[in-house]
Amino acid sequence: MAAPASTYKDREFLAVIGDEDSVTGLLLAGIGHVTQPPDSQKNFLVVDSKTDNATIEEAFDRFTTQRKDIGILLINQHIAERIRHRVDTYTAAFPALLEIPSKDHPYDPEKDSVLRRVRRLFGE
Repeated sequence: MAAPASTYKDREFLAVIGDEDSVTGLLLAGIGHVTQPPDSQKNFLVVDSKTDNATIEEAFDRFTTQRKDIGILLINQHIAERIRHRVDTYTAAFPALLEIPSKDHPYDPEKDSVLRRVRRLFGE
């Protein structure tokens, strides 16, 4: 059964949690958005080696639970590894969660939580 339109009709933006190169590329592609003041929230987080896991988790929670305008959350797979416990337990349909590769870290399908769930459904 399809989800009611009210669950996804206002979800019109992408969000990204990634390294500088990935976020910059996606912003140049046009996904950047900042909400209206006074709270002005961005739909992206640039993560580097100095970014602590609590900041990443906070952005993940904001994009997945608080922001009702996000339809897809893109996260670099090597960053998802830092908060794997949160990514693996995320089961909501919206926003969709996609792990993507980065320039310095290739994609590993064995680590992708969505792909692992699909394999379990098919008994692999």
